[in-house]
Amino acid sequence: MVRVAAALLLWLAMAVPALAHELRPGYLELVEESAGRFHVTWKRPAIGETVIALSPTLPSACRQELARRAEGAPTALLERWRIDCGSGGLAGQSLAVDGLATTMMHEGAYVDVLIRVSWRNGSTATGMLQPGTPSWTVPGAGGEASGIWAFFRVGIDHILLGADHLLFVLGLLLIVHGTRPLLKTITAFTLAHSITLALATLGYARAPMLPLNACIALSILLLGPEILRVQRGETSLTVRYPWLVAFAFGLFHGFGFANGLQTMGLPPGEVPLALLLFNLGVEAGQVAFVALMLLLAASFRQLEVRWPRWVQTLPAYAIGSSGAFWLLTVVARMGVAR
Repeated sequence: MVRVAAALLLWLAMAVPALAHELRPGYLELVEESAGRFHVTWKRPAIGETVIALSPTLPSACRQELARRAEGAPTALLERWRIDCGSGGLAGQSLAVDGLATTMMHEGAYVDVLIRVSWRNGSTATGMLQPGTPSWTVPGAGGEASGIWAFFRVGIDHILLGADHLLFVLGLLLIVHGTRPLLKTITAFTLAHSITLALATLGYARAPMLPLNACIALSILLLGPEILRVQRGETSLTVRYPWLVAFAFGLFHGFGFANGLQTMGLPPGEVPLALLLFNLGVEAGQVAFVALMLLLAASFRQLEVRWPRWVQTLPAYAIGSSGAFWLLTVVARMGVAR
């Protein structure tokens, strides 16, 4: 497993400057007020004080009737206006967001945009735009269509593109030995972050983002020395009870998972299903990552690859150093915010 971790860290190291996976959701809502006329709400996500350069592209047949009204919101800029799309309305038309495909390159954030269209007859349609799919065709108003299942994919993306969460899981894999202890530890981590994910998304709990990021970074930093203790045959609370540590820090990671989902802008009636699908996606991505690591470890054992001795300690120092770097970065941002 150590050899696999050393190879994997070559990729994870490239993500250290943006260690915390930034899931920044956008929200585009179009509510039909009269035949072909819609009220538009556009939530443009922001990182700190910088609003991400995104702009919705509406059908050419739609004419703007009222000037846009802008207002600030936590982690976003809200804009509202009205459009007239004529007798044809929006059915069969394409909606897109310019700049979505380049957000990972320029802003360092992974942006999903939820689109929701509501008609006067009560039917709705929901679509999800992502960097790889920046446009969506609006279905007809005669029936109800929903893209809420896209939240399962969002959950998978959130865990697999989140270097911070992957580093923590990788650290646990390097500390825990044996199938039963591993299942117990991963289950504890899953249960913990599922609890806080649900509480935060449903509005029963909240955590300030910068202190939360500091706690997540600290959880990664603390795993570095624990990995070395395991290699030296030493013991500690983490080595003896890894499931307890996984549960404790999993609570903080759950708040991190919830950050993007709770600000997506979903109507209250759709939040429970979106939460369930998002969490299932996170768990599916986590299981896939753990399975991949175990399979690679088994493959390296079969190949009997000989590695230099210093490679054995590389994962511990790399994980600990990554956590320390991120912690210092977050603390510096907290000082600037004051």
